This record gives sequence, structure tokens and C-alpha cells, in this order.
Amino acid sequence: MSVQPKLTRFNQNVLSKYQIYNSIFMTLPFDAITKTGVLLPLFHETCTKGFQNGDNPSTIVETFFKKYQARRSEESQINLLFRFIQYIERQVVLFDAIEDAAFPVVNNMEGIGTLRSLKETASSEQRREELKKYLEEFNVRIVLTAHPTQFYPGSVLGIITELTKAIREDNLLQINDLLGQLGKTPFYKHNKPTPYDEAISLIWYLENVFYYSFGTIYDYIQQNIFDNGPIDNDILNIGFWPGGDRDGNPFVTPEITMQVARRLKQTVLKNYYRDARKLRRRLTFKGVEHRIVAIETKLWDHMINPLDTSILPLEELKSELEVIKQLLKDEHQSLYLTEVNSFINKIKLFGYHFANLDIRQDSRAHDKVFTQMVEAVIASGSDIFPEDYLSLSQDEQVAVLSKVKGKVDLALFEDEEVLKALKTMQVIKEIQEGNGEQAANRYIISNNQTTLNVMQLFAMLKLVAFHDELTVDIGPLFETVPDLENAHLVMEELYTNPAYSAHLKNRGNRQHIMLGFSDGTKDGGYLMANWAIFKAKERLTEVSRKYDVTVIFFDGRGGPPARGGGKTHQFYASLGPTIEDKEVQLTIQGQTISSNFGTLDSSQYNLEQLISSGIYNRFNEKENAMSETNTEVMNDLATISYKTYVDFKNHPMFVPYLERMSTLKYYAKTNIGSRPSKRGKGDGLVFEDLRAIPFVGSWSQLKQNVPGFFGVGTALKKYEDAGDFDKVQQLYKDSKFFKTLIENSMMSLSKSFFDLTKYMADDPEFGAFWTIIYTEFETTKRLLLKLTGYEVLMQDEPAGKASIDIRESIVLPLLTIQQFALRKIQELEKAEVRDEEQIKIYENLVTRSLFGNINASRNSA
Repeated sequence: MSVQPKLTRFNQNVLSKYQIYNSIFMTLPFDAITKTGVLLPLFHETCTKGFQNGDNPSTIVETFFKKYQARRSEESQINLLFRFIQYIERQVVLFDAIEDAAFPVVNNMEGIGTLRSLKETASSEQRREELKKYLEEFNVRIVLTAHPTQFYPGSVLGIITELTKAIREDNLLQINDLLGQLGKTPFYKHNKPTPYDEAISLIWYLENVFYYSFGTIYDYIQQNIFDNGPIDNDILNIGFWPGGDRDGNPFVTPEITMQVARRLKQTVLKNYYRDARKLRRRLTFKGVEHRIVAIETKLWDHMINPLDTSILPLEELKSELEVIKQLLKDEHQSLYLTEVNSFINKIKLFGYHFANLDIRQDSRAHDKVFTQMVEAVIASGSDIFPEDYLSLSQDEQVAVLSKVKGKVDLALFEDEEVLKALKTMQVIKEIQEGNGEQAANRYIISNNQTTLNVMQLFAMLKLVAFHDELTVDIGPLFETVPDLENAHLVMEELYTNPAYSAHLKNRGNRQHIMLGFSDGTKDGGYLMANWAIFKAKERLTEVSRKYDVTVIFFDGRGGPPARGGGKTHQFYASLGPTIEDKEVQLTIQGQTISSNFGTLDSSQYNLEQLISSGIYNRFNEKENAMSETNTEVMNDLATISYKTYVDFKNHPMFVPYLERMSTLKYYAKTNIGSRPSKRGKGDGLVFEDLRAIPFVGSWSQLKQNVPGFFGVGTALKKYEDAGDFDKVQQLYKDSKFFKTLIENSMMSLSKSFFDLTKYMADDPEFGAFWTIIYTEFETTKRLLLKLTGYEVLMQDEPAGKASIDIRESIVLPLLTIQQFALRKIQELEKAEVRDEEQIKIYENLVTRSLFGNINASRNSA
């Protein structure tokens, strides 16, 4: 049977269904929604034609009211715009649900990049044993973060799940009811979530999606690649940041961290209990039944009281199931053996921890705490530190910390921040004792710049909690371009430090290093951030191999290409032999969790793509190696784009433009995350204080997407002007890494719409700055099309482009309203007498408009 092209499958299963179900939504029997449903298409048409005619957003909104709703008062007009926003938010949810329902139809679940395809490729090339060897040492870890780019409250996520199921089953009656429920359910969060609230939201995915998709993938590998034999490797595991990431978030306390760890354990016990109950209904055989009943009972008791580790130790649970497995083989013709084995595999994957809870804090915060700790310890008369410690050089301080011994009594401290930091280290040990070492055995130091940053944490952990053996991996996070360039020097100092080297030996000679794409792009622009990380990985791999250390790279990636997102798996398939690739670790956050891993199908598909990408890189290492000539071209392109971006970033209008012409300052008002939206406490906006998510998200709201392309066009143009464009074309042809960078940048360009802000070109203050951005956009677009030979952006991904086009069309009226409101605020703020009440109304309009646009983009921040 022939398979239709992906675009045809998309049009039939997504676009057509959206048009049908949206028409049902338009006729729902609620007065407000019915009127909105009639008027919104007229407003959409007015927006489309207005931008085609070169009108600004204010003119478009005024034209609509003059033509269709002339009798409305100003208050009534504002109320209708709010209702348009509410309606569009729900249209986005409907489209999400339809796309999720169609996922296994639109995407080939057995095609390239899936495990089945990987297995068949290995078999046809007689590399099956090689594949098994790789799978016994290769791991994928996705790390769920609390970073706020997900606007749906839990009630709406529940509706999406139910709606997706009903659409897949073509259950029209239930679809109608759920659309009605959607129309009545509030989207807006009136209060900021706590870090624990954020953890609960993400634990939902662990309980309902990852528990099953991880198990399915592991079972498939065991049954089809290892022929039901044992696998001496987890292959998949999951990391977790909510409740552990305290970088810039004062609301994450030691108590919250412990609370989250207990909830994780309780949730995995609940899932085990459900599986045991199912097995109990099957294993009704002599010699087996009483054993599974006992397991079920103990799991229930342990779930109710997760602190009592004596109820059912993990090893006892595993050994009892192994006994049942053997009894089924010996006495019951292996009946239900597959189901028991699947349960055992899940316990192997998730233990009593469910997810690896990472702890993260900024090196500058550590330094303050450490300094106060040293002062208090010296003042107490202790000889742990020499009295002149704080006046020593950095190298001398590192030497002291390498040999430091003793115990620090927390009763010495009164400062709240010091106590929070040090108690967190004690909590890590408590979590390990209750949930197993994997529950919390990695500490990330963000903004790591020096060897001393690492050794300060190393010493604190040993002095405060881990007096005998340090069972925590310390992972420095290098983010800025200068820090990435120096990272290998820092690591060499650590590898040659006897104390740290001995610690690494106890940890299996494995060093975790995190690299930040988000702040790298904010700091150095798109091309340089990605290239700087690539080169840093090469240098770090070389120095690690020199000292017989296996480096584990952990990529801090966001949703969009500007934050290391986009076609992530293609990056991992293109690393080549010069970068260590025994593990793929990356952060997954915000909408990317729900869009790429929110259903069983999408989760399984994207996890398989990540596993396959790492294996394919191993299979094709030699082909992925970059030639010397191509490396020179890539380096030159990155350098030119870096200078272009830095000059742009240093433009005197850069920060004022973001502050006054974008939605940057409104992110803090959306109540989607517990973390403050900027690092500094001052009222003024300083570039260094900007967090990557509001920074990238604000450019996305403007439909300018600067961080995803700025500098790329200028770099390519230099080669075109010099008559050397063929060198770039050769690089594009030879390098999968560069090709992926280009395709991701195309995605950023595809989501840009400069007609929305064209009016800014005439602004006396910001007109010239807007023109700089637009000129770079046009240059980049022209040269990317020339480089790829495409006639339109994303030409080789028609289904992906169609999805973006529909989503952009849905939110066009919303973006128009947002810009209309921003212009109104600017007018009102320039007035001789400020009308605070009116300003507040339009500010609410801007804040509400953020929701639908970010959710529609699915990877906007």
C-alpha cells in the first residue's frame, strides 16, 4: 500500500479537521463566544488586507470597528478585543489537540530515525553486534526544567489530553462537549506558581507519559535488538529541575527540594502499584499469586508512607519480581512473562527516584555563601581554614580546598541565604538515603568561570554533608563566549588536581559539563554561540581524553533555534569523531515538553530520534568529520556574524528598543513561572540582567526573531561580495552540522513577520534601528535561499511549514491587538496628563496577548 506524501497527510488529518472543528466552536451556544465567532473572521480578514496594504496595527483595528462595529463605545471595543484574545487562545488549543491526535499518522512511526529503522539499517549492514555494543554504553537523558514558557494551566492541559483522544476516535459528541468546556475554562493564572506547583505540573508528564514511553522503548530494544537478553545499561533516564534549580529563584528552598523528591517517589510508587494491580488480575497461579498480592500491598503501604524505607526496599521489590519471573518460566509455561519483564524494566529505569533531581546555583551566589562560611568558621576558632585564607591568591585557595577536612556546624550561621545554601547540601544526602543515590546526585554551577568556582562547591559539600564519600557529580556550566573559550583550561586544572582527580575516579572517571545555548546566543549571536559550543566540546573532549576521563556533555537548550532548539536530534547526528558522544543530555522546557513529548506517540517518536541520532553519529563518525577548509570557512562565518551581532547589541537603541517597543517588561506579569523575569533588583533594564527566555520571547512577540538569524546574512554576504560563495555552498553540502544550523535559522525566519512592525520604520527615535534589523532579515533570507537552492523558506519541510503557516495565521489578529495596545500605551504615556486607568487596561491587553502567541509558536522561547 502506497503512503501519501507527508504534506497530504497533514492537510487531510490536521488542516481539514481544524476547519471542521473550528466551525463547531464558532457556533457554540454561549452568547459571548457566538458573537466573537462571527466577528473574528471579519477581523482576521481586516488584518490580512490591512498589512497587505501597508497599514499599521492601529489603523487596522480602527478600520474594523468603523466598518463592522461603528456603534460600540470605546469600553465595548476593548471588551471585544479581550474576547478575541480568549477565542484565539482556544483556537490554538484546538489546533494543538488536532495536531497531537494526528501525530502518528503525519509522522512515520517506523521511518528514518526510529528504532525499527535503526535496527534494520544495522542488520542490513551486518552491524547488529556493533549496535548492541553501542546501546550498552550509550545514554539519553532529557532534563525537564521549570523555565516558564508554558502558559496552559493544568485544567487546560487536561482538556487537551481528552480532546486529543476524542479527535483520534472521531467522537463528535465528546468533542462538542470538550469544546464547550474549553470555552468556559479560564486560561489566566492570577497568582504566580510556587516551585512546588511547577514540579507538580511536570510530574504529570512523568506519571502519564514518560513512565509508559520509556518502558515501551526499553522493551522494544530488549526484545528486538537484544533478543530478550539482559541489557547492562539504562539507555534512557530523565532529569528534573523544578524544586532543585535555585539559580535566580529565591523561592526554591531546601524544604521545597525535599518536598519535590518525596512527591517524585510517591508518584513512581503509585505507578508501580497500578502495574502490580494489573498483574495481580493475571497471575492467579499457585505459588505466584500470594507473591504478587504481597508486592501490591507493600507498594500501597509504601506509597502512603514514602518516608519509611523499611516497608519495601527497592532490592526486595526487584528480587521478588525476579522470583515470580523464574516461577512463570519453570512452572507456568512463561504465561504473562512479557508483562512481568516489562514491569521489571520500569523499576530498573525509575527506581524509587523516578527522575534525577538536579541542584543548580550560580557561582557568584556560592562565592558569597562560601566567603561568609569561611569567616564564621575562622571566627569560631576552628582550624579548618587558615586565618589568612581570604587574602590568599586563587591558586593558593584551590590548594587549601583540595586538602580541606572536617565538619562545619550550621549553628554557626544566622544569615538566611547561607543557611539555605548549606542546608540544601544536607538535603541532597537525605534524598539519596531515602530515594537512592540517583535521586539527587548532580550539582550544576551556572556561570562557572574558574577552577575555584568548582572547588568551593567541592569543599562545601564535603564539609557540610558528605564527610566520608562525595556521591555527587559536580557539573560546571559554561555559558558566555569567553567562558566557553577558557573552559578546557579550567577542566585541565581540575583533572590535574589530586583531590578532584581522586573524586572523579570514585565517580567512574566521568565528568559532567553543561554548556548553555540560551545565554550563549544572547551574548554572541546565533552562529557564534553554536560554533563556540561545538569548538568548546572539541577542546573539552581532547583534554578529557588526555586524562582518561569520559566527558558527559549536558546541553542547556530551549525551544527555538535561538536557544539551541529546533531540529535538536540532527545536531547530535552530526558531531563527528572529535566530540565525546557516549551520552546525549539536554534540557526540555516549556511548550517543548508538551509539543515534543506531551503524548505517548510524540514522546516515543522524539526519544527514538534522540537515541538514533547518537547511534548514527557513531556509525558515520568519519563522514561527519569537518575538513580543514570547511572548518576555516565555518570559523570565519562565526567570527563575522559575532562582530555584527556584538555591534548591534552595543547599539545605544538596543535596550531602549526592547524596553519600550517590545513586550519584554510584560513577561513578569504573566504568572507562569516562580522565577523573577530578570536577575538584577534595580528598576532600570541592564542587558546583563536579561534572562534568555524573556529576551528571546520578546523578539518572537515582535515577529522579528533576531536571535535566530542576526549576523548570519552579513557573514554570508561577505563571501558573496568576495566571489567566494562557492566555499559556503561546499560547507553546506559537506557538513550536517552547518546544514542543521541553516535549516534552524530558516525556521526563525519563517516565523518572522515584519509587516506587523513596519510602522516603526517611520518612528523618529527607533526608525533607523528597526531598519537595521529588517535589512539583516532581508539579506539573510535572500542568501539562505541562494545557499540552499530553495524558492521558499523550509521548502524541504512542507508539512512543518504548513503547520507554522496555520499557527501564524491563527494568531495574526492577536498580534495586531498586541501592537495596537502597545501603541496606545506609548501615546498615553506621552500625554500631558497620564490616564493611569487607561494605561492599565491596555497593559492588561498586552499581557493577555502574550499567552496565545507563545502557545501557538510551540517553541518560541
